Amino acid sequence: MNLFLEVNDVSFNWGENDVLKNLNLEIGENELVSLLGVNGAGKSTLLKCLNRILTPELGEIRALSKNINEMDLIQLSKIMSYVPQSVRSSFTMDVFDVVLLGRRPHINWMISNEDRDKVSNTLRFLNLEDFAFRRFNELSGGERQRVIIAKAIAQDPSIFLLDEPTSDLDLKSQIEIMKKLKELISNPESPKSALVAIHDINIAARFSDRILLLHEGKILASGKPFEVLTAENIATVFGVSSSIEWWNDSYIRVMIEDEIKEKD
Repeated sequence: MNLFLEVNDVSFNWGENDVLKNLNLEIGENELVSLLGVNGAGKSTLLKCLNRILTPELGEIRALSKNINEMDLIQLSKIMSYVPQSVRSSFTMDVFDVVLLGRRPHINWMISNEDRDKVSNTLRFLNLEDFAFRRFNELSGGERQRVIIAKAIAQDPSIFLLDEPTSDLDLKSQIEIMKKLKELISNPESPKSALVAIHDINIAARFSDRILLLHEGKILASGKPFEVLTAENIATVFGVSSSIEWWNDSYIRVMIEDEIKEKD
């Protein structure tokens, strides 16, 4: 398996709070990997370290076998795109132009027909053609999130970093977006990978090739969904007692019991 992303002994602190502690992980070619953990576990912090929004105190991060600190931001943006947890910018421009911003790392002097075609194809891929000439700032929160995901796809990276990409979406849109991401990542003719921070265990189980459980600054468990999402691991990470039912190793029902496990 070709490794697209390698995190070696990465540590990050917010003051005296150790958020990430000598954390290690690997993500391979054509892998969609979900990152699960409680609020404040460090999921967003990890994603921001991976694309250099934040700088770890210790450790090394490699993308496509290259140390990310040895790349300039244009080089990094060509291979890695990031979707934040919330969209703070309220662009006063058409959706087409917002998605076109994803092409900036690839544009030298002028926007090419290839760039415009990439945007058009991405909007079509996500069923957003009807949004192309609507103003971004007039969209709902869920519509904006879909457009920001389109912007990341139009960037045409090798690695996607997505922080709660379905949080503002209705159930149907959540399923549609995850299906499209899975289709994109699984395409053997265009090698890509994705690390997705997400809360919904059922969504993660259905669409992930692998799941990482983040607990106390480290990866507690890594593996296929049915291997990682056990009652024991859920109790350790989320502090609740549960019973688990699986169908075909990808559809899960987590039944939370009344008794809440007290954390040490």
